[in-house]
Amino acid sequence: MTYKKRSAGLLLFRRAPEGVEVLLGHMGGPFWTRREAGAWTVPKGEYEDGEGPWEAARREFREELGLAPPDGVPVPLGSVVQSGGKHVTVWAVESDLDPADVVPGTFTMEWPRGSGRTAEFPELDRVAWLGLDAARSVMVKAQTVFLDRLAEHV
Repeated sequence: MTYKKRSAGLLLFRRAPEGVEVLLGHMGGPFWTRREAGAWTVPKGEYEDGEGPWEAARREFREELGLAPPDGVPVPLGSVVQSGGKHVTVWAVESDLDPADVVPGTFTMEWPRGSGRTAEFPELDRVAWLGLDAARSVMVKAQTVFLDRLAEHV
């Protein structure tokens, strides 16, 4: 049985006149509301033993964005270990979508903390297409390696 936390996700990319752009999500919930740097992520989520990372990446895309995962050719971008110890595996897929079509999944947590009340928040409170430099400046630091690996591919 595996005890480490593992996540898998899909990094959509498209070729724009200004260069390659990637689709990132801004993490939802009160902790991230006023943050930009380090608050953007590849749409991803955790998976357990018995589910493969590719299947989890596609499932999580649907759960986080409310849209079917694209059918493009997956480009494996490998894995990284984030500062909290979570192992994140990502595939890039060339595709396009309108961020206005996203219907994010939600999660429930106690808020305010210690109040005994719960509130529902979006998994991602917004999504946007960003150029590689802009993405690098706002995404979770450990995930920026996926941008480097994508740049080598395209």
